[in-house]
Amino acid sequence: MSLTLALVAIAAAGAAMSASQAPAKAPAAKPAAAAPAAKAAPGAHLPGYNPDRNAYFGDLHVHTGLSFDAYIFNVRATPDDAYAFAKGGAIGHAAGFSIRNSGGPLDFTAVTDHSEYMGAMREANDPKNPLNKLPIVQGLFSPDPRKIGEAFTKMVQGYEKGTLPKGFSAPDVAGRAWTEVQQAAARHNDPGRFTTFVAYEYTSAPQGRNLHRNVIFRTTKVPQLPYTALVSNDPETLWKTMDAWRAKGIDVLSISHNANGSDGLMYEPTRRDGSPMDRAYAELRNRNEPLTEITQIKGTSEVHPSLAPNDEWANFEIMERYIGSNRPVTHFHGSYVREALKDGILMREKVGFNPFKMGFIGSSDTHNAAPGSVEERNYFSKVGRSDGTPVQRGSTPPGGARTWPADTPDSAHAATPYQAWGASGLAGVWAEENSRESIFAALRRKETFATSGPRIRLRFFASYDYPDDLAHRTNLVKEAYAKGVPMGGDLKAPTQGKGTGKAPKFLIWGVRDPNSGYLQRAQVVKGWVENGVAKEQVFDVACSDKLALNTTTWRCPDNHATVDLTTCEPERFKGDVELRTLWTDPTFKPTQRAFYYLRVLENPSCRWSTWDAIRNGTPPNPTLAKTIMERAWSSPIWYEPKA
Repeated sequence: MSLTLALVAIAAAGAAMSASQAPAKAPAAKPAAAAPAAKAAPGAHLPGYNPDRNAYFGDLHVHTGLSFDAYIFNVRATPDDAYAFAKGGAIGHAAGFSIRNSGGPLDFTAVTDHSEYMGAMREANDPKNPLNKLPIVQGLFSPDPRKIGEAFTKMVQGYEKGTLPKGFSAPDVAGRAWTEVQQAAARHNDPGRFTTFVAYEYTSAPQGRNLHRNVIFRTTKVPQLPYTALVSNDPETLWKTMDAWRAKGIDVLSISHNANGSDGLMYEPTRRDGSPMDRAYAELRNRNEPLTEITQIKGTSEVHPSLAPNDEWANFEIMERYIGSNRPVTHFHGSYVREALKDGILMREKVGFNPFKMGFIGSSDTHNAAPGSVEERNYFSKVGRSDGTPVQRGSTPPGGARTWPADTPDSAHAATPYQAWGASGLAGVWAEENSRESIFAALRRKETFATSGPRIRLRFFASYDYPDDLAHRTNLVKEAYAKGVPMGGDLKAPTQGKGTGKAPKFLIWGVRDPNSGYLQRAQVVKGWVENGVAKEQVFDVACSDKLALNTTTWRCPDNHATVDLTTCEPERFKGDVELRTLWTDPTFKPTQRAFYYLRVLENPSCRWSTWDAIRNGTPPNPTLAKTIMERAWSSPIWYEPKA
């Protein structure tokens, strides 16, 4: 989240608080003792090892009280608390209540506190620390809302002008926080059961436009300090720094996130300085940044409805404002992943390189130190004290009213952005075992998928040689790997033999989360280049409830699944546990460069705002969507025609 805009948002919230509602320190969970690490002999495998790879779920975007903005949101939880929460424990929320996931522990987590001013606010709140005596800090932690608002304004102005005291970014301040991040990751890493990564967020936000990246290290060998956007807000300088680290034996990758808040910058067609991209730039970017975050609390960045008028499911958890303000996003091209994939294959066609060859993950961007807190029915939002209650996030009527006023502002014009936020997302990987080495390797090769929260498992492979009955074989995964490529890979055109010119076959397999809804349909999203123009099409490829797929329209019939909005009880007898098929692209042309990715949709279920209203005994906010179709996305497979 942009620190500047976050400060603006919290300033307004702080000014509205009465003195009796001043931030109170939430109860902190005691650091959970890590289980003894499984010591594998050289060449041995950890418990659960699977050569055909397991699905592991995690969160690679997590903020604690070490983050500048989270601390201001009254979050005092630590990296130890975050790992305890990820493993199924309860921790204290900034608003004074306890929080816990109901869906079980995660498999892996990275704490990614902002590198900019990491740990500084906590030290500034210590009367014994010299930062506490700085004039700009006075009033920042006051119980008086007026003083808080004045102090926030000064902080915002100082951040925008680059005039904040250097003490906030002093190496010793950042060093203490960075050491805490590393030590917590070491305490909680438990190979075979739970994986942690040393990580941080590089928070570049030129003019408030989001160019954030999460930087993930493979091992405990990390730089002395993170590289920050205070040095340069151009991500290219981050990637070059990562190259330099790698030359010293520090393995690392970055993940771009929340592109919908970039107002066209995340996937712009030029370098940040406006100069043209070249092959060296594309290779630098792809080498260091193999993944993008397609969904998180601040909305989903797959596609915008205006960019995909023929995709009936494009309008999913769309956020169209800058983070923390009512300033509208106006440049959707450059802000959404599908369009970037299309631009990438078009550039590959025209100039010989593709700078946007990225796989998908989801993660939460929680600022509550609560990884995986993405459950609609168990939603406590994102930024601590600011949106910890239903009234604050606009899901129940204000002022204790039992009905909604006629002039209720919709989420696009509300005073806060919290109504537009969603309970999303999670990162999925296919890895042989639950270890740093195996999961990092999966991230690197892009054998990853994203979900909007449920732990839906996806498999997606392509080959020219799959037998027609592969989807029904017991050893289908082993055969799929042996004869094809998985998600994240390249499918090259055969250069000779009987496969020349033949359309590839795609193995599609989605399995529902037992704690979530039933699956309604599986879809393949295709982008391709035709006569110098990038095009797209969404194909339904597997239908639930034994419904017949219309291969003229490539749509499944509606299964008419419903949900009772008075209880949030879903239709029990609609939808499938799994959707599995082998599909051949009917529009395939061997000379057309293309990408394909899998999207699987659940039946409709209640959105978090409807759950809030039911618990409050009031009608749902009439301007908010009452239901949601949870979903999951695989990383793409790229088809490369003959040279």
